[in-house]
Order: sequence, then structure tokens, then C-alpha cells
Amino acid sequence: MTAPVVVILAAGQGTRMRSRTPKLLHPICGWPMIAWPVAAAKAAGAIKIVVVDAPGEPLRASLDDDVTVVVQEQALGTGHALRAASEHFGDGPVVALYGDVPLIRAETIASLVQAHESVDVVATVLAATLDDPSGYGRVVRDQQGNVLKIVETKKPGDATEEEMLIHEINTGMYVFDGALLGAALDQIGNQNVQGEYYLPDVLPILREGGRSIGASPLEDPLEIFNVNDRRALAAATVFAQRRINEAHMLAGATLISPESTVIDADVSLGEDVIIEPGTALHGFTSVGAGSTIGPHSTLHDVTVGNDSTVIHSYVSGVTIADEVTVGPFSYLRPGTELHDGAKAGAFVEIKNTEVGERSKVPHLSYIGDATIGEDCNIGASTITGNYDGYAKHRTKIGSRVHTSVDTTLVAPVELADDTYTGAGSVITEDVPEGALGIARPRQTNIAGYTAKALLRQTAGKTVQPVDKSSDSDHTRAD
Repeated sequence: MTAPVVVILAAGQGTRMRSRTPKLLHPICGWPMIAWPVAAAKAAGAIKIVVVDAPGEPLRASLDDDVTVVVQEQALGTGHALRAASEHFGDGPVVALYGDVPLIRAETIASLVQAHESVDVVATVLAATLDDPSGYGRVVRDQQGNVLKIVETKKPGDATEEEMLIHEINTGMYVFDGALLGAALDQIGNQNVQGEYYLPDVLPILREGGRSIGASPLEDPLEIFNVNDRRALAAATVFAQRRINEAHMLAGATLISPESTVIDADVSLGEDVIIEPGTALHGFTSVGAGSTIGPHSTLHDVTVGNDSTVIHSYVSGVTIADEVTVGPFSYLRPGTELHDGAKAGAFVEIKNTEVGERSKVPHLSYIGDATIGEDCNIGASTITGNYDGYAKHRTKIGSRVHTSVDTTLVAPVELADDTYTGAGSVITEDVPEGALGIARPRQTNIAGYTAKALLRQTAGKTVQPVDKSSDSDHTRAD
């Protein structure tokens, strides 16, 4: 197969989306819509990809540097849009796709080009056979099977009764002989109600001189699903998600409930990964072999090693090594790294912190801007006071450190190796190696406090006698 030039028509206004965001930048499974046909074109072996953008080039920032962008200065139809890319055609095959048809597959593009090159034709139509072809242009063939014409069916009289019975439709996607396409596009007229230049009108021009037009069948009509509003966007997302989830399952991951699992296009899963219901994996998240994620966990741009578990937690911008336990109800924020065997337990928030091998933050703690060594146990309600109102400061915790419950570490502060803290301590100074740090007042018990307090409360008040005949309990103020 000759590597084609692929032109993606993407300059439409998308007004039916009712959005300040350009239609083709709305996301589908983590990618902007325009990225889907671009990715399909790359996978199909395109030698060049050209995106026809609107004035102002709203799509350029979302496209890779190897994608060429041209501008259709005026919205004058699909033929006019393709003409805007004419300087990039070359002499080989030129494939025309649409940016709002995100489910097109690379295999379909490649098959279209192969079908075009297998016979002597100047253009090939990607055609589909539908049970209900209503609203689509019909592909009319001659006795040899070549495309004679495409007839529209939008208005009465556009097609004959016989043509209306045809179930083979034009998808609007084509491959052309690049050496002839530019000149043919220049001959298209705009003698229609809209005053636009329509791409199908190039086919009769290319047929002049006895040339032939072919058609390549599309096996899955879902690939021509067109997104024009948010209902269609939601439906396209469901279809794309189903493909992604099925691919992961075929590659060895277990999705307990695929229908309730969200996995973006750039996510990678190892073998024997288990994804529990209600889980969402976004961005460039990767999960190593044997790990379990969920139920009801959300991961954004997270690397998870092998045999780790993330339960009922929200994790973003974090690196999780092997055999790590996270959750339930943990919140791990960007810059956090959990080394092998570490633990971030229930109701724990960790931010911009390195947790060493086998160290544990079991529950009810906030650890921010810290470094924790190996084999530490961070007691419940341990807090790193990392912000003084002006700047963030780091806490350094060595190896084999044990903080008792309700410890506050006021950064910058360092706990050396093999140190302990006493429960309820506010640590403001470094604790040397092997020492116990205690920072709290000594306890004082005031005898008779309760009786004195009651007397103060009843002073100047008349106290009603207690009715001892009642079964109810009373508090006496004798």
C-alpha cells in the first residue's frame, strides 16, 4: 500500500454543541475529538496528515507538531475545505476524512487505500450498506460495479423511486488520485441553494474521459457515527469506551463491571490487573501486573507497580511502587511517591511526599512536603505543618521512626533515624537519632473540680427537690 496523505476536514463551527469550546476539542475518553481521526490516520501509515482548521486555528494547540494545519478562510462547503489543503496532495493517494467522525479505524483507512490501488480508478468511495439509509446519499453503480454517481435524498425529487430503494450509502469519506484531485476541485461549482462547494461534486468531474470511480465497503457502520451535539458526543464516548475496555480485557485485564468503568485512551494495564466497579483511570495512568484498583477509585496520571492495591481512593500525579496498599478513602496528591511495600491507609492525605519502603501512614493523617525513610510507622492524626502562611517547608523523617498519635511536626524539622514522638506532641525542633521527642505540658489533675463546677452552675438558682417516686433518672444538685 502506498502511504497516503490524509486530509481531515475540521473547520466546522459546531454550533449545535452550544459551547464556548470548539466542537472538535470536546473530549472523548481523554482525547479531544480531533485526536481520534488523527490517531487512526497515523496508525494507517499516513505519510502526511493535514487538518483543515477554521480561522484562528483553534485546533492547532491540541495537535502534534507532525500534523500540518491549513485554514479554510470561509465556510464554503466540504469541497472548498479540501481545496484548502491542495498544496499538500502530491501524486499519491489522498484520503479525505472528517474531524467529527471519531470512531473511524486505522484498518478501515488502510483497507480503503488498498481497495483504491487494487483497481484502475481515480477515486474510491467509502460506502456502507444500512438497513435504514434514510437521510444519506445513495451510491448508484453501473453494470460493472463502478460508481456512476451519488444522489442526495434530503429533498423530494433529489432521487428517483428506484434510487431511493438503494441501501448502499455514501459515508462522505474518499480516497482520490492526488495527481488529478487539485485540478478537479477547481472545477466544482456552487450552483446550489447554499452557494457552497460540495465534495461529492468532484466525482463526475473525475469520471470525465472514461475514468472510473470505485467503492470500498465499510463493515461496521458505527465508524461513520457523526458527532454534532452533546447527545451524540455522549454516545460516541460510550462506543469508544467499549472498544477501549474490550481491548484491555482481551490483553489480560479483568474488568468486573465494564459498563461502570472509565478508562482513557492513554491508560495501560498489565496482565492480571483487576479493575473493580466504579473506577475511573485518566490521563497517562499505568497499572502493573497483578494490581487491583477500586472499587470506586479515581486515578489521574498515576503509575502503579505490580501487586499493589488502591481501594476507594482519589490519586493524582503519584508514583506507586510494588506491593503498596492505598485506601480506603485516601487522597494522594501530585508529587507523592510510595516505595515498595508502603501504605497510605484510611482517611490519609499525602502531598509532594516520598514514603520509603515498608513505611506506613495507616490512618487519619496529613503528610505534605515531607521525606519519610524506610520501615516507619506514622501514628494516627500525625500532621506535617508545612505552611507558615508565606512559604512551604519540608519535614524530613528518617528510617525506623515511630510517631505517636496526634503528633504535629512543624516544618522545617527533622526526625533522625530510630526516633519516637510522644502522643499529643507538637515537635518544633529536630529530634536526634534514637531519641524520644515529647513536646506537651505535664498533666495536672484538679481534685473536686466537678463538684465545684456544679456549685457555680447552680449559684443563685432555686433547685427543685427530686421526686424519688419517679422511675426516671435525675441529676441532683444537693
